[in-house]
Amino acid sequence: MIILIIPIILSFFIVFFILPEWIKKARRIGLSWEDLNKYRKTKVAGSGGLIVILGFILGVLSYIFLKTFYFETQSNIIEIFALTTSVLILAGVGLTDDLLGWWSGGLSKKFRLIMCVFASIPLVVINVGYPEISLPLIGKISLGIFYALVLIPIGVSGAATTFNFLAGFNGLEAGEGILLVGALSLVAYLTGSSWLSLIGLCMVSALFAFLVYNKFPAKVFPGDVLTYPIGGLIAIMAILGNFEKIAIFFFLPCIIETFLKIRGRLKKQSFGKPNRDGSLEPAYKKIYSLNHIAIFFLKKIKGKAYEKDVVLLIWLFQLLVIFFGFLIFTIFKV
Repeated sequence: MIILIIPIILSFFIVFFILPEWIKKARRIGLSWEDLNKYRKTKVAGSGGLIVILGFILGVLSYIFLKTFYFETQSNIIEIFALTTSVLILAGVGLTDDLLGWWSGGLSKKFRLIMCVFASIPLVVINVGYPEISLPLIGKISLGIFYALVLIPIGVSGAATTFNFLAGFNGLEAGEGILLVGALSLVAYLTGSSWLSLIGLCMVSALFAFLVYNKFPAKVFPGDVLTYPIGGLIAIMAILGNFEKIAIFFFLPCIIETFLKIRGRLKKQSFGKPNRDGSLEPAYKKIYSLNHIAIFFLKKIKGKAYEKDVVLLIWLFQLLVIFFGFLIFTIFKV
């Protein structure tokens, strides 16, 4: 029904109108970070993802209001509140990391991982998901409580932390979030979970508004307060909608990025080395990020690699992965 567009529109306009005030306030109090892919280093407002989470949560709450008072139903209310609670916990972890200074270490890797595991507790306690897997030649196997107590925490914490790896370029994280959550929203709709699709679209809408200010040249950075919740939301949607396989396939760029980061012992950064003309050079002799691969590829093809082109190339790769994901899992019924 047309009235269900209200939560999506609300999420967009909350972010669009509040974010400029956040940018001013963040600069005033010194919550700003250097744009490391620019030759002339400029300070950019940080942790703007907090406003995205605000827009998303208020959009979801407006959807709950419509379900309760207009449609007079409370179906999936428990699942929705568990989802939003997990997202808020992840946002809290990310914001803490931002305020402690991610550039100087922030929270320890172990503590961040533990806190992201805690974010899965709202899902575990209500026993969400479908603890059955299908194996070739064997058939369906029930994982029982192992699914809730082990696989859900691994899924949420793993997606939250690995999505955070593919970052560092203007608009990159927001665009990746739009593509991934948007694709999963379509999967949710096609598989009969329209309520989950609408929640995903609230995040997509909020991210579009954020991208207006985060695209090159960025006026605001998302911070971990946004990247952790987006990664977590991807896992949560997959769990609630029972489409973990296609979600993992869509997540392939982030998985590749994780292996590249492990190659650098989680110490190498994703940034490029800026030139005076705004182009980028590889920051290292070896490849430690998809961003580095994009810079290398663009230099071979065009002679120079610019930040906007790097971001567009990675988005294109993500779109291709999503396209082949739909092809494999929809047409071939994998």
